[in-house]
Amino acid sequence: MNQCLPVSAKMSKAKKVLDEARETQNRELDLVDKNLSSFEELPGLFNMANITRLTLSHNKISVISPGIANLLNLEILNLSNNQLAELPVSLSSMPKLRILNVSINKLINLPRGFGAFPVLEVLDLSYNNLNEQVLPGNFFGMETLRALYLGDNDFEYIPKEVGQLKNLQILGLRDNDLLELPREVGDLLRLRELHIQNNRLQVLPPEIAQLDLLSNKSVMKMEENPWVNPIAEQYLLGISHVIDYLKTETYKIIYNRHMQAGRSGPPPPKADKSKKTSRIRA
Repeated sequence: MNQCLPVSAKMSKAKKVLDEARETQNRELDLVDKNLSSFEELPGLFNMANITRLTLSHNKISVISPGIANLLNLEILNLSNNQLAELPVSLSSMPKLRILNVSINKLINLPRGFGAFPVLEVLDLSYNNLNEQVLPGNFFGMETLRALYLGDNDFEYIPKEVGQLKNLQILGLRDNDLLELPREVGDLLRLRELHIQNNRLQVLPPEIAQLDLLSNKSVMKMEENPWVNPIAEQYLLGISHVIDYLKTETYKIIYNRHMQAGRSGPPPPKADKSKKTSRIRA
């Protein structure tokens, strides 16, 4: 008999949800805020092959069992606000997964081959401890990706391969340590939202002016950066003024000069992130 009553109580609560889903053939499982700390508290979950949506946000899960890949029909997986420090390699083999949310965790790396998702459209990795050093080689091979959220991490640079994400419509990079953006961001011709606020950016690549960031449904957020004076002045007038300015020959000269000199000069200071919850060890 299980002597650990809290675990059995938690398990019975979660088990009830699983049993009900099995009885009603419900394909969407909601296990939000059930005080779960392990997949072992969800007996039989990985046999429920008909599940299309699994929500496990606001729990205390620290490890995802590789068996999750048995859920061959899963389209939406939400594990935000847990204690995850790593993800299983098997995750990226899931054939129907379209939306993966692992924001607000403690991720310090990504598994090899992570970019192999066949149909992933939305990937939320925001509020973790990731940087450009830990992105696997095929990360930007996810051609189906429409939204990529990398905000609240530790990126100083975004690899130029980001330009391969031809279907990307939303790119979230706010609250990082970004010192520059690659010119290849200008290749993301479907991009409608660019969030780069609260970084260490001083200039923008002129190629950003090629993007449609001024229509009614477009969003460009760029506040809280130490912009060079000409950009800062245009920004006070509005985003459209910034975009127009990026197209000028004058700006291209400033940009090239800055890129040549900037890498040898001292970078703007980093923000203090020591108190981020993603840094606090459980």
